[in-house]
Amino acid sequence: MLRIAWLLGLSAWLIFASPALADDAQILHVVNRLSYGVAPGDLARVKAMGIDRYLQEQLNPDQIPENQLVSDQLGGLASLAQTPQQLFASTQPSRANGQRPTPEQLAISRERSRQILQEAIQAKLTRSVLSKRQLFEVMTDFWFNHFNVFSNKGLTQIWVGSYEQDAIRPYALGKFRQLLGATAKHPAMLFYLDNWQNTAPNSPGARGIFRGLNENYARELMELHTLGVNGGYTQQDVISLARILTGWGFQQPGPTGDNYGFAFDPRRHDRTDKVLLGQPIPGGGIEEGERALDILARHPSTAKHISFKLAQYFVADEPPPALVDRLAQRFLASDGDIKAVLMTLFTSPEFQGSQYHQAKFKSPYRYVISALRANQINPTNWRPVAGLLFRLAMPVYGCPTPDGYKNTETAWLNPEALTQRLNFAVGLNSFGFGVRRGQPLDARQLMTTLGDRFSASTKAAVEASPPQLRSALLLGSREFMYY
Repeated sequence: MLRIAWLLGLSAWLIFASPALADDAQILHVVNRLSYGVAPGDLARVKAMGIDRYLQEQLNPDQIPENQLVSDQLGGLASLAQTPQQLFASTQPSRANGQRPTPEQLAISRERSRQILQEAIQAKLTRSVLSKRQLFEVMTDFWFNHFNVFSNKGLTQIWVGSYEQDAIRPYALGKFRQLLGATAKHPAMLFYLDNWQNTAPNSPGARGIFRGLNENYARELMELHTLGVNGGYTQQDVISLARILTGWGFQQPGPTGDNYGFAFDPRRHDRTDKVLLGQPIPGGGIEEGERALDILARHPSTAKHISFKLAQYFVADEPPPALVDRLAQRFLASDGDIKAVLMTLFTSPEFQGSQYHQAKFKSPYRYVISALRANQINPTNWRPVAGLLFRLAMPVYGCPTPDGYKNTETAWLNPEALTQRLNFAVGLNSFGFGVRRGQPLDARQLMTTLGDRFSASTKAAVEASPPQLRSALLLGSREFMYY
């Protein structure tokens, strides 16, 4: 504990020391922002190929051969290939002859559900640490957080992995409208924000748990997913959108359901005419919801809201308004082409400006993943990593509120968090999550991997520390906490 206390005191001082920029600062900046952090050899590879080619490569992940370790580890996770219906069926206790399931059967069902969630978490961590398609993984996480669902709410536990796999990943660098539609129809979102129960009060299908209007999803769809809190909508628009989305739910595979569980129930739908954001929506069926999603996806407020979040994520906690405006213009001109908006962002003078180098404080997830990547650690057991993220207040798929985890320094920089990070750094130095070490991590190699961007004061402190603590001190420095 004295060792941790000594490191904490020294690291707290270093956190606020101003580091000098490395010689290849621009390369380091680009790689850090487009990935979860540099791995050994990354900087030399990007320097040889050039930043422009690196950008094009990362924006076209299908052209990047994947790390075989990713394929090997994910190959053993059977639940990743299952549809929501199959996942649901595999977790239901047997009801032979109409009898109630026994306590043992219920226990088996709960364990199966936990296993499915653990496999989803393992897949996400594996890809984040080991994938060569780093920007794709970063954007998958960005969009999951934007369209957040909470794994500890009922059936969302078994569907959250499918949600990211089927509703987020295919569209992470595609068109926003496709992404919006995929998340709207996935059972995980339908269950998490209760739209599966959303029913026109006087409709033929209004009975039992389907008794009336539920505005939860409609409100978050506008406030969080599209227009933004100040996007110009009213409470009447929320009610109208909820009415438009009545009957949007899920069911067992059948003639009105798709392969992933979405189903439209016309018996529970409000067939009257509506007005959304000043635009008439004639009464009908499922096409009303599609029209509403079209309106929301192409609204100027949506362009501004998404552009602000992207600029905040990739540039600064308080992004330059001029950059946000240009991104919003590109969003509208490209019909929500995410790749086009990102190219505008990455080639902007704001993104490239040295005043924004190492200006973002790492979230717990980014901090842990970047430490594993920098030290080329491939955990043999991912559960301790997930447990660490839980202690750091950022469990995987574990944000209970629909607004997702915050992406700002004020959300994560506090003394308790620094203590937890230093505990992790010391533990990683001697026992890297299943990889026991006969000797500490190589501090000099770590410094080289990270671009030797450390200030003179940090280097002096590292040199003055015992050899077995030097890597831990680097991982606890300001230069590593920020990116």
